[in-house]
Amino acid sequence: MSKLRTISCFYLAGLLALGYACQTDTSETESLPPTTGVVAGVDTLTGLIAQGDYLLVKGNCLACHSSKLITQNRATREGWLRMIRWMQHKHGLQDLGDREGPILDYLAEHYAAGDETVRRQPLEVNWYELEQ
Repeated sequence: MSKLRTISCFYLAGLLALGYACQTDTSETESLPPTTGVVAGVDTLTGLIAQGDYLLVKGNCLACHSSKLITQNRATREGWLRMIRWMQHKHGLQDLGDREGPILDYLAEHYAAGDETVRRQPLEVNWYELEQ
């Protein structure tokens, strides 16, 4: 019985700690900058290039997966279409209807195959010898 009582006490303490951690003081958060917006042409929340129909992509694609799946990939319009068809076939993505064309146009324009700007430049490392 004492083992059960100990476990119950730990459980109750955990719940109380969780409740305390979830309380927010709005006076501290009111002065914080907004977490969404566009800076230097990029949506700060998603990392998507904020041009053209990016809100259409944001609303349709990010309902199921992270924007990282878009920003880390590159493809032609046909390649993006194959990815959409694969998602429809394997993961139950709904028919995009008249939204499909603008979404494909955005992806092909901003995340095109052969775009060399997607990878960062190699780091320059200044090596030095350690003294023993």
